[in-house]
Amino acid sequence: MRTNLHDSLTSVRNLGILAHVDAGKTTITERMLYITGATYKRGEVHDGTTTTDFDSQERDRGITIFAAAVSCSWDGHRINLIDTPGHVDFSDEVERSLRVLDGAIAVFDGVAGVEPQSESVWRQADRYGVPRIAFVNKLDRAGADLDAAVESIRERLRVVPLVVQLPIGQEDGFTGVVDLLRLRSWVWSGDTVEEGPVPDALREEARRRRRLLEEAVAELHPIALEEFCAESAISARTLTAALRDLTRTGEGVVVLCGSAYRNRGIEPLLDAAVSYLPSPLDVPAVRGTHDGEVRERAADPAGPVAALVFKVQSTATGRLTYLRVYSGTMRKGDAVLDTGARRTERIGRILRVQADRHTEVDRAAAGDIVAVVGLKAARTGATLCAPEAPLLLEPPTVADPVVSVAVEARKSTEVDRLAAALARLVEEDPSLVVRADAETGQTVLSGLGELHLEVAAEKIRRAHGLDVAIGRPQVAHRETVARGVSGLLYRHVKQDGGAGQFAHVVLDVDPLDAADGAVFHSTVVGGRVPREYVRAVEAGCRDALADGPLGGHPVTGLRITLTDGATHPKDSSELAFRTAGRLALREALRASLMVLLEPVVEVTATVPDDAAGGVLGDLAAQRGRISGSTARAGTVVITAIVPLAEVFGYATRLRSRTQGRGTFTTRAAGYAPVR
Repeated sequence: MRTNLHDSLTSVRNLGILAHVDAGKTTITERMLYITGATYKRGEVHDGTTTTDFDSQERDRGITIFAAAVSCSWDGHRINLIDTPGHVDFSDEVERSLRVLDGAIAVFDGVAGVEPQSESVWRQADRYGVPRIAFVNKLDRAGADLDAAVESIRERLRVVPLVVQLPIGQEDGFTGVVDLLRLRSWVWSGDTVEEGPVPDALREEARRRRRLLEEAVAELHPIALEEFCAESAISARTLTAALRDLTRTGEGVVVLCGSAYRNRGIEPLLDAAVSYLPSPLDVPAVRGTHDGEVRERAADPAGPVAALVFKVQSTATGRLTYLRVYSGTMRKGDAVLDTGARRTERIGRILRVQADRHTEVDRAAAGDIVAVVGLKAARTGATLCAPEAPLLLEPPTVADPVVSVAVEARKSTEVDRLAAALARLVEEDPSLVVRADAETGQTVLSGLGELHLEVAAEKIRRAHGLDVAIGRPQVAHRETVARGVSGLLYRHVKQDGGAGQFAHVVLDVDPLDAADGAVFHSTVVGGRVPREYVRAVEAGCRDALADGPLGGHPVTGLRITLTDGATHPKDSSELAFRTAGRLALREALRASLMVLLEPVVEVTATVPDDAAGGVLGDLAAQRGRISGSTARAGTVVITAIVPLAEVFGYATRLRSRTQGRGTFTTRAAGYAPVR
């Protein structure tokens, strides 16, 4: 391990900033960079001067589109931060970032509390087991209420919030916070902060809340409970240790508060990040596979190299490959094995990343997040490791696209350039898919939403200088089984000279929830179908799921059971059983009752109360199913499940019905039958 404290693994924090769009993630990142001295000037989203939103489209649109990595130092710790997007269309960027992070700061709006995309990114972090602390932002806004925001965290996220601060003042009068662990105050004035005793007017309330915090921690932590029972109180030292443990196990979530725009609450947030969130040594050793065996690699700079690629970016100066080093030390000029592709590449240069600026370093060790130059073929999700110690790490999951548009070059001379530009787009963003439509011959670009495809098309225009025509968005349908079949027998027999083909299979097909995908299992006994042929039948069935009988759409939401079969001593083969599986399932689907599915989204619209009736009627007219309506300070928050196809252009309709005063957000809600 490196001996320099600042660079040692115990003093490294690899963190992400997660939240709903416009909750203040980028502003918090900017304030952290400014306070820690990483930047000399505070960047502002509305001015287009932020460090992490450096892409021209991000500055034009005022939102984060691409995850950006930055580094800063605080209290002897190096904090590697990834500012992630908050818009639902870019959730795959969040997914790829979470895969390589050790901890995260979840940001919530002090007025709105937990919003739809807040909940989505929280669930994404749950899947990867990423420890989190929470920061309730914008407490200086009218209507901000820390207690209400905390209650929404408890109810919507199903976690135990452990509030460690008490606000000083409300709304415009919000000036600071009381630290409930040390019972000290932090009061901000401009860029300066003053620490002092708890204000007299808040002393009793601070003691009450400190007691509530002690009781909540004692219920969850055995050592804290033991001290609480013995002393009727918990010391600040024990509380800190208990909060660290509860954060890392996910049993509780530390909640802080502030106003990033007004520069209030960032220093305590940095302190909490280094105190409660884990270092690379505090998280379990990374697990991978080799030759079918599960293997672990500890975060040891002296061990064999193991790294995961989580982002690929094409720049004017070449291809940048962003990766997280989990084990070993990677040096300039080293040869590394791309385990999945089974090819060796050489590291050209290693760069410490500060958004769009880079500093060259001579090595990257376990726990580092860096970009490398020189890799020609490594894709997102690739494992790079020492050739003598191969390992394959689990890549981040990639969401299935739900919206498609036709793309074509306006000039016939630019067709080849467009194909190259699309290939580069897909390389940078695996959630984009390019295919040729067999019927029309058009090139079709598919992604996670209308905005996702707009950004991709604009990138083609700006980065590649191409004039392209974009068709109207079309949603990606699915097919599912409403009523299946049992005992469908299929015999595949082919004899045309030489070795023949023989396979006999019997399938049951039953409906499942569409979210469960397609499940295959075998109940064949007595060796009537050998194991290798069972795998071939499954492969053939999955081939058949690519195009269903209703309209050639992918099939989901079914259980396929191989119940019986027969073989021939000479003519049976894996190829024969794969063919039989494919043709048998196609026949079974034609005999089943099939239903066409379409993607649906949860729309959350915030509208003036005098426009609520018109908005409710419009959503119902768009085949929306109203699921909730809540009045809040002169506005109404309406929640509805709406087909994605009906949301295209909804912003214009909402503006017209609310005189420009209404806003809405969406969150993917799966698939539902077409009505």
